[in-house]
Amino acid sequence: MSHFSFAVHATDGQARLSQLDTPHGPIAMPAFAPVGTLANVKTLEPRDLRELGASLVLSNTYHLYLRPGHELVQRMGGLHRFMGWEGPLLTDSGGYQVFSLAHRRALDEEGVTFRSHIDGSSHRFTPQRVMEIEQALGADIAMVLDECAPPLDRAYNEAALLRTHRWAERCREAHSRPDQALFGIVQGGIFPDLRLRSAEFLTELDFPGYAVGGLAVGESKEQMYATLDETCPALPAHKPRYLMGVGAPEDIVEAVYRGIDFFDCVLPTRIARNGALLTRNGRLNIRNERFAEDTLPLEEDCSCYTCRTFSRAYLRHLFKAKEITGLRLATIHNLHFMLRLMDDIRAAIGSGTFTAFRDAFHARHSITDQAVRHAQRQKRSASYAPNP
Repeated sequence: MSHFSFAVHATDGQARLSQLDTPHGPIAMPAFAPVGTLANVKTLEPRDLRELGASLVLSNTYHLYLRPGHELVQRMGGLHRFMGWEGPLLTDSGGYQVFSLAHRRALDEEGVTFRSHIDGSSHRFTPQRVMEIEQALGADIAMVLDECAPPLDRAYNEAALLRTHRWAERCREAHSRPDQALFGIVQGGIFPDLRLRSAEFLTELDFPGYAVGGLAVGESKEQMYATLDETCPALPAHKPRYLMGVGAPEDIVEAVYRGIDFFDCVLPTRIARNGALLTRNGRLNIRNERFAEDTLPLEEDCSCYTCRTFSRAYLRHLFKAKEITGLRLATIHNLHFMLRLMDDIRAAIGSGTFTAFRDAFHARHSITDQAVRHAQRQKRSASYAPNP
């Protein structure tokens, strides 16, 4: 991994203050990566991300393969040049999206055949094919193709785990781009013995970094945290650890406490486009009638452009009027919140006060009720805001 280096600079319990150096710059960790599924973080430009302090952006192999196509992106000079982002990039393998298609896909030992959600056309992903696509896109970090199993089904998880391991070996053999780090993905649902088996197997393959996949997909928070308690100590201490698809602030604090280094999730940007704003006290629904004449900013101690410039009443007006500017301002605030949270986490680890920080965070931060979150997900299909 000559183009990459990783160093842990300080620890506080299991929490780690670290840095991953990539060909496109350093990533101070713990870190949060905004998601730009189609080579774009919705409503924002690359300069917005730079001003917000983002150091890593994630894009999606499945979506970019279908549209505009990895070969076109390669002809345009690679994903960095194509999307105008000069910093580090990560592409996931598209495995989660393919396995989410359910009735649109068919699995076998060699790979998975699926139908496009765009036009119904048939396509096939194998480990070798996914490596070809990700190397053409040219992100700094690429992910192996894995099988994403329901977290609570042990029999399914055991079979999927073995296939994921065989696919990881084939990805490792097929990957040859020296300026791109290929990460392995630990699977195994909520079952400690399967997670440990996966971590042990992948560690033997000596990947430059390791992701924990298959969480935040239906299990309880307690089950997620217990899984991390078992998994993180089994991963190499000298390599970065990535928790995939987790972005609730309370989950990030708890995962850092257990030794995770970085995260990605659509949550902050997606809920922003639906009027849910992140604050230190919990979520705020800007559509609520009580904000109709509220002259305060979203959060009084927030330094983001949205909070420095506009009132809650104005933001509510934009959402009620379905103005695109409202989506943009809400997204700016939520990403600022997440990136400021990571700043605070790094500072607390560096000063040896992370446990106190964690306690203070939970004492102040109200967690959104799970039933409310489910209702919000159900409303997305009727929202004018595009997804993901």
